Amino acid sequence: MSDVTKILGLIDNCSDPERLTSWIKNARDKDEPRVADAAFRKLVSVLPKEKPGTVEHDFWQTIHAFEHVLSEERGKTTRLARTRQKVARVGEVQTLQDWAISAKSTDGFTMLLERNMPELTGEAIVLRHARRFSAQVVAAARQRLEMAGIDTATLPTASTG
Repeated sequence: MSDVTKILGLIDNCSDPERLTSWIKNARDKDEPRVADAAFRKLVSVLPKEKPGTVEHDFWQTIHAFEHVLSEERGKTTRLARTRQKVARVGEVQTLQDWAISAKSTDGFTMLLERNMPELTGEAIVLRHARRFSAQVVAAARQRLEMAGIDTATLPTASTG
């Protein structure tokens, strides 16, 4: 078993954000993109306090992913204050709906696609949890992803929520 395979196994079973963050940094320092990506994806999956498999959990994974990337790029902790304020006012579902039907995609949508993480976009969340949204919102989300070249049939599906 290679060291990378061993570390990937440890990451898969880890729920400690500090340890995952350390693995991300170390993997980037050692030019191990598979390890860095695995640790990053695991980190954003364990940070939300909401129940896994719910639209709310998926939403907060996206927010944590975007904030983590921005923080790394800027060299300082960055929070999406306006998004967090909107969620406090209208909730996760309404925020996702507004993103999907907006004439223009969000900066987060573009950033996530550039980093090969289409499953974390708000539009992908809408598709995973289609029964929580109107047909118009689901169609708008699908269209935005397809216009960006994403095959929506290959995106993960939700089992609950």
